[in-house]
Amino acid sequence: MSQIPAFTTPEAVESAFYEAIAAHDADTLMRYWSDDEELLCVHPTGVRLTGQASIYESWRSIFASATLRLEYETLACWQGSVMAVHHLTEIIYLADDPNPHGPLYVTHYYMRGAHGWRLVCRHASPADDGHQAMADALPHTLH
Repeated sequence: MSQIPAFTTPEAVESAFYEAIAAHDADTLMRYWSDDEELLCVHPTGVRLTGQASIYESWRSIFASATLRLEYETLACWQGSVMAVHHLTEIIYLADDPNPHGPLYVTHYYMRGAHGWRLVCRHASPADDGHQAMADALPHTLH
């Protein structure tokens, strides 16, 4: 097995993560997760996975059953010396179907360790901006 790259920024590991998804390569994708067993991945279906083995198996199953392409956009980033949080949107395209699925809101948590930055948590859920529009329309003062 080739050496795991030492990512110097959370953005670099995120880019590599999406490249592995584009290549449908679960083995490479898992190289970008931390080697800690306290990992968490929540897929848009709401399935909560913990630990490397279950996360790996879920991605392997996804890649085996569907050809997908993701487009993503970063909405916000917060970074400290050892932790970073990225909030993104994703649009999913299945096989040759030009119709997009989503959007999804995705949050990635990265930790910096001995091998640079690594993913420790991914949470993806369907975006429901209807509730946000309703909240924005309500008065912001209490009487």
